[in-house]
This record gives sequence, C-alpha cells and structure tokens, in this order.
Amino acid sequence: MKISIVTPSFNEEENIENLCKSIKETISKVECEYEHIVIDNNSTDKTIEILRKMANQDKNLKVIINSKNYGHIRSPFYGILQSDGDATILMASDFQDPIDLIPKYIEYWKKGYEVVLGKKKNSDEKKYLYLFRSVFYKFLNKISETSLTENTTGSGIFDRKIIDQLKNIKDPYPYFRGLINELTSNIKTIDFHQPNRKSGKTKNNFFSLYDLGILGIVKHSRKPLRLMVMIGFLASICCILISIFYFFYKLIYWDSFSLGLAPIIIGSFLFSSIQITLMGLLGEYIGIILIHLRGMPLVIEQERINFD
Repeated sequence: MKISIVTPSFNEEENIENLCKSIKETISKVECEYEHIVIDNNSTDKTIEILRKMANQDKNLKVIINSKNYGHIRSPFYGILQSDGDATILMASDFQDPIDLIPKYIEYWKKGYEVVLGKKKNSDEKKYLYLFRSVFYKFLNKISETSLTENTTGSGIFDRKIIDQLKNIKDPYPYFRGLINELTSNIKTIDFHQPNRKSGKTKNNFFSLYDLGILGIVKHSRKPLRLMVMIGFLASICCILISIFYFFYKLIYWDSFSLGLAPIIIGSFLFSSIQITLMGLLGEYIGIILIHLRGMPLVIEQERINFD
C-alpha cells in the first residue's frame, strides 16, 4: 500500500518545514509506503530554498516548483494528478487541515470508501466569514445539478480510481470539490474543528473567494441561465403592461395628465440594472467557455525534485 500526500504551497516559509516533519512523523505510524508531494506556486520568500534542502535529506519528499503562481485552483489539482499512490491525500500547508486527520482518512478508505473528506463542524475563523461560507455552500447545493458536500475544504483522501478518472478530464480550470461529487457518491465525511493558520498570512482574499464561488456556480449549475431567461421574460411583460397603462391613461386624460420624466427615469434605471446584472452573469459562462477553448495546461513546471 502506497499513500500519496499532496500539499500546495505559496510563501509558507514559516510553516513548510514543520509541516513536512509533522506529516512524516504522522504517516510513519501507518504501515505503508508514502510520498509527500509539495507543489509550490513559485514562492517569493524562502519556501523553495527550505524545500530543496529538505528534499535532499528525504527522498520521500517530492517537490514541484511552478514557473509562476497559477493560483489556488489549478496548482493543487495538478499536484494531485502527479501522485501515483493507491490513494492520495490533499491537505493545506498552513495546518488548518489538522495533520492528525491522516490516519483517520486512511482508516475509512481501507473500509471501502472511495473518498473521505474533512468537514468543518466549526472554525476559529471570523464568525461572519464562516457564516458566509456556510450560507454560500447551502445556496450552491440548492442550485447545483449535482449534490455537493457542504463545508468541506477539499482536504481528504481519494482512491486511485478517482485520481485516474480526474486524469481523463481535460479541464484547464476545474472546480475540484464539484468534480469529486460528480464522479462518485461513495463519500464519507469526518467532522473536525478548523483552527486558524499556524503562522504567516492567509493568501485568500475577496477576489480569490469570489473566483472559487463563481466557478462552483457556473461549473455545476445551469439554473442561473434559465433564471436569466425567466427574469428577462417577466421584465418584458412588466415593460409592456406599464407602456399600455400609460398609453391609455394619456388618451383618457390627454390634457390633465402629464407623462413626466419620473416614470421614464425609474423604468430606464431599473431595467438597465437588470440587464447589466444578467449580462455579467452571462459573461462568466462565456469566460469559462473561452478558457476551455484555449486548452492551456493546468500549470507549467519550472523544476522537479525526487521524481523518477
């Protein structure tokens, strides 16, 4: 039995050495071969220097250094595809995915589950962020055509069959959590408390979270497109009714009724705002189509260490 552990990193100089040592210590308690793959998004601090030094001392530690920062979506997915274990574990590099989950993941995988995911029961992150994420995942699950696992970070263990299926999917910008639920329903979740990152600063910001959120919507639901058609249809009916009302009102009260600018301005701004919103959503779908048509690779490697 061989277990692959994949940890994506970017500017984690304060965490990466302790992370690698903790994973090595934890996995050594499990009777198995293992490889630890760290895929680095071209860090600008001392992370790469530390990884090179540690990889020279530990052949089980394999390092992929990307030629540039490919983001928090593409890089982890590419790292998973490079694993060759009987099962692959994905974990964050900031200790927010507790290392002691590794034996639990393996235990349930041995029982026959194709996927075992860590599920946040509660978190030390800011209350409003945790609430927003929870509400968003419930919303995404409601509109998605595939039942998605709520409050998961992507951390978990994935059977070799799942990894092989992922390799056959030519998606240059994948929504990993959604893909897993599309490939199998044989999923087990393990509740855990998510601590704050151990050291360093989070790389997530509004734009990265928006990117992840909108990707989940446009990748796994056509309901917004259908909603756009319905809103457009209802808006057109309202426009027609208002136009008919003012037309006959003007005919009946020709001299006493002044059409005025207010209805025109209000109507113009209302329906213009609806159009702009719907066009923006449509643009997100078109953007995803463009990414697929370009067929760009997930990442381009700069260096590999300890790979045969």
